[in-house]
Amino acid sequence: MLSLIWTIFFLHVAIYAVNTIGASTIDSLLWLLYLKLPTSTSNNAREQSRLKREVVQLKRDMNNTSSQDEFAKWAKLRRRHDKTMDEYEQLNKTLVAQKSSFDWSVKIARWLSTNGVKIFLQFWYSKTPVFTLPEAWVPYYVQWILSFPRAPMGSVSVHVWNSVCATAISVLAELVTPMFWQTARPISVATTQKMQ
Repeated sequence: MLSLIWTIFFLHVAIYAVNTIGASTIDSLLWLLYLKLPTSTSNNAREQSRLKREVVQLKRDMNNTSSQDEFAKWAKLRRRHDKTMDEYEQLNKTLVAQKSSFDWSVKIARWLSTNGVKIFLQFWYSKTPVFTLPEAWVPYYVQWILSFPRAPMGSVSVHVWNSVCATAISVLAELVTPMFWQTARPISVATTQKMQ
């Protein structure tokens, strides 16, 4: 099992990744993956997609048919369109309710697996030192701050280590991210002419 130092560090990496990628992006990806599973919800989603295509096709056929010249055909298309549209709307309401329930469950699971674990670790290991500092390495008041609130004097507490990890990961990400996101700067026309 990982030591407490690395557990907290990787937990903060996960929290930073979730915050950077975005919760809604993760929710959407998980919803799409859930729809790939063989469930009744995925069957409803496929049926909704089929009905949507059918509604669009019927609307297109209605627009291509003259309501004055071919009224019987147009009226038949209109009735089919209205019936299909009602089925689509009912199925859409069902899917929206299922998606909101799914999103709620995912949000709870995400919170419990990130911030919930962080709070649990802070509570469970509040009296446990993450690591001990060499004796007389720092003054008494610094030892007191590092061991705040309940760790033994001369050690680093879980709370302080959480803050250090969160800050270090944020700063490191701010330093590393621009290296991967560099874009080519446009060269002005005047600079191009000087080169020639």
